[in-house]
Amino acid sequence: MIVVAGSANIDLVARVSHHPEPGETLMASGYAVHQGGKGANQAVAAARLGAPVRFLGAAGDDDFGNQIVANLTAEGIDADGVQRFPGSSGIALITVDNDGENRIVVVPGANGQLDDSRDLAGAMGGATALLVQLETPTAFVNAALAAGHAAGAEVILNAAPAAPLKAFAMDAVDWLMVNAGEAAFVLGEREGATRDETADQARRLAKQYDIGVIVTLGADGALWIGRDGSQGHVPGRPTTVVDTTGAGDTFAGAFAAARAEGQSVEDAIRMAGVAASLSVGAAGARAGMPDRAAVRTAMDE
Repeated sequence: MIVVAGSANIDLVARVSHHPEPGETLMASGYAVHQGGKGANQAVAAARLGAPVRFLGAAGDDDFGNQIVANLTAEGIDADGVQRFPGSSGIALITVDNDGENRIVVVPGANGQLDDSRDLAGAMGGATALLVQLETPTAFVNAALAAGHAAGAEVILNAAPAAPLKAFAMDAVDWLMVNAGEAAFVLGEREGATRDETADQARRLAKQYDIGVIVTLGADGALWIGRDGSQGHVPGRPTTVVDTTGAGDTFAGAFAAARAEGQSVEDAIRMAGVAASLSVGAAGARAGMPDRAAVRTAMDE
């Protein structure tokens, strides 16, 4: 069982020729409404690969909230852990340009009302992996991390959106997952580092917090530094990019799914990279998220 604790949003997506400059008004070429939120996205990514998933999060008492719960349930996810709060559900305003790159503004809504007042111990029953992100309040993140650690689950923290790590219960974390920009941010260093420089950043993070670190590198794949000193790099898989929204979430969910079924770190990263490469082939955070058969086929190519 994978427990995912995090955000659930509705994504409002506009297709644009380029991202607007300050003061610029653009006419979009298309508009769509998608299910989203980093937590819910990662839960769906894991569930589509066949993993049993329980989701802990929040939704408003609006129609969007009803849609969020119904969609999670339709994906085969245990959504009993979704708390309903008065008011609006979380919203993400997204623009996607002709190169498939995105810009995102998140309105937390009900996600912002999550805190540490709920006893999460019972929700961790049977969990072999816990996956948490940073789109919910710090108190909720830390409560989930502590509960997962106490339950003996492998705890994976996807530190996105990037935030200083000193506020979080890093002693409960087994794997820190970041992209290259986030790795630089949490260390207070420049972005645009080479792969070797990024690997050095990962080593320093691993040593500082006594954890394993995974850094995703976009088209260049991903690298890892294990708590036990193991390390490596899995190359990226060539793909046609339509929309990168949700690629990182697909990677995180797939990694958790692979680890929960006992795959090695390297094999889990390889499967996660393939799943992420498939996810960018369709518009929307979840439309391109593959099932297990698609991932197996791509890995055999």
